[in-house]
Amino acid sequence: MAGNTWLQEFGPDLIAFSVSALLVAAYYIFLRAKVKRNPTYTIHGVNEIARRLWVANIVANPSKDIMAVQTLRNFIMGASLMATTATFLMVGTLTLSGQAENISRSWHVLNVVGTHAAELWIIKVMCLLLDFIVAFFAFAMAVRLINHVVFMLNILERDSHHALSPAGVARRLNRAGNMFAIGMRAFFFAVPLVFWLFGPLFLVVATVGLVIALYHLDRSERAEGT
Repeated sequence: MAGNTWLQEFGPDLIAFSVSALLVAAYYIFLRAKVKRNPTYTIHGVNEIARRLWVANIVANPSKDIMAVQTLRNFIMGASLMATTATFLMVGTLTLSGQAENISRSWHVLNVVGTHAAELWIIKVMCLLLDFIVAFFAFAMAVRLINHVVFMLNILERDSHHALSPAGVARRLNRAGNMFAIGMRAFFFAVPLVFWLFGPLFLVVATVGLVIALYHLDRSERAEGT
């Protein structure tokens, strides 16, 4: 009896979360299959090639060291700003967790199928908080890796270690770019999690909208023309 009551109360939210997770998983399986056949299908693949060529160009033309410093500085400033934004969002999310009893009632006005239980509200807020924590660490790691690249680009004896070669520096730069992309993706995933606070139906609708948006954002221009 208790199990049936639990399913009736929390079932809609569990189903909505499962559907949303399956939608995101299906999208990434589709994207992985496309990238396996064409590495430049996504803008991320094109960016990795651009960063690799950028490092080779900087190494081959030492006179462009000022441009390199300015470019890396802009990257660090952007990643630092996003990490700071993630910190503020974490603080705001923690504020929501302390007002579960009051806010959950008003935010569930449009919730026609899900539960209004404060316990589930806390779980939703914790998921949102975890998402912002992932974003923060991703942006922080991007700053860390770029700081490595700043020193690696100014080393003359590149044959002393394989990681100091242009290819090794490019790999480190691409890791920083991937970390930045993970942080931005975490921000995107926060959208359906926020809508989940209003009810399970909003979670599914927001996830569908996010997947459609990501489909258009992830493709490179060449892929869009094909």
